[in-house]
Amino acid sequence: MRISIPYHNGFLHAELDEALVEAVITPKTVEPMQSPKALVKTSLENPICSKRLCEKAKGKHKITLITCDHTRAMPSKVTLPLILDELRKGNPEAEITILVATGLHRPTTSEELYNMFGAEIVQTENIIVSDAYDEAAFVDFGRLPSGAPFELHKAAAECDLLISEGFIEPHFFAGYSGGRKSVLPGVCSLNTIKHNHAYTHIADKKAATGVLKGNPLHEDMLTAAKRAKLEFILNVTLDSNKRITAAFSGEFEKAHEAGVSCLIESSRCPLIPADIVITGNGGYPLDQNLYQTAKAASTAALYTKKDGVIILCAACKDGLGGEQFAKVMSLGTPDYILSTLSKLAPEDTILEQWNAQIYAQVLKEHTLILVTDMLDYDLLLKMNITPAASISDALKLARKLKGEDARIVILPDGVAVIPDNA
Repeated sequence: MRISIPYHNGFLHAELDEALVEAVITPKTVEPMQSPKALVKTSLENPICSKRLCEKAKGKHKITLITCDHTRAMPSKVTLPLILDELRKGNPEAEITILVATGLHRPTTSEELYNMFGAEIVQTENIIVSDAYDEAAFVDFGRLPSGAPFELHKAAAECDLLISEGFIEPHFFAGYSGGRKSVLPGVCSLNTIKHNHAYTHIADKKAATGVLKGNPLHEDMLTAAKRAKLEFILNVTLDSNKRITAAFSGEFEKAHEAGVSCLIESSRCPLIPADIVITGNGGYPLDQNLYQTAKAASTAALYTKKDGVIILCAACKDGLGGEQFAKVMSLGTPDYILSTLSKLAPEDTILEQWNAQIYAQVLKEHTLILVTDMLDYDLLLKMNITPAASISDALKLARKLKGEDARIVILPDGVAVIPDNA
């Protein structure tokens, strides 16, 4: 049988013996009832537990709209014009700021802004790219339930109306993306994000895909969004082609809950363990660096038997994803990495250690083979990752470890799946 795994802007292919394939795990196909534009427009006109945006905008002087950065596949060319039209329908004179939620990612470039939003919005709207490292750009909002400091970007803190757009997908430690995540980590300071992503939070069993109740990261994120007075969101769900399948707008908690419920219907998949799991990180933009691929690696680990092999396909055209991430990944064995990180207080959290921590948890239990043509193979070996040039080469390596008759599960997009144990 022929398999296809998303890779950068295309796919990697391989031929497998069908008799050895235990299962191919993919979310259910969702056929939208309307065009992407119509889905969003209908949602904005019928918000959940909220007045329409055009009503909320009346009498407001400063309005801030939080949106996603270059690492997310948010279809802003569809959504942003409709949100802006709705706002200006209620208040043509409002000062609107588009605040790009980068969290701790590198700054979004001008070229990326044009790709994300289109020329008209970039050239006519006031756009600020959040920089978590600029201490002067943030306002102190006290402490969160975990005791973490809450420092919010001034553009979000000093507006009369705060809204956001985003998309909902399974998230490997926040449960789900979307909703409250636009605020934290999206537009918070380095100090706040380091506390939220500290070792103890990431190590918590409830900091997992599909889990919200009792998830310490989610609880802080939820409090942050409430304290920031996030009044309205537009969140969408996407298919494997990054096409909008549904839209949810309104009061941020209720709209997000509705979106999560919808996503569960399509994304929850049976948990079928195997000796070898072949997966991808959804292609571009999510496979643009190694840091982001922890998402698929963590999901694949749930499908992999102890001491099994994960074959992860990711282009990583943007490299490793961060200097500190690479340093932590290269500290030593997975056990040593986890032991070292466990001794750090939240305020001493190392930048990007959280994804390295998740990788170490995966590598402690499994062998990971990365299929890529854009990273230094010697560097990957120092990170306890085995490089390969193709899926076929990776399978040869995996079979040397697990045998020629090893059972295989195919997980084409490891980011899109919620295992049914979640």
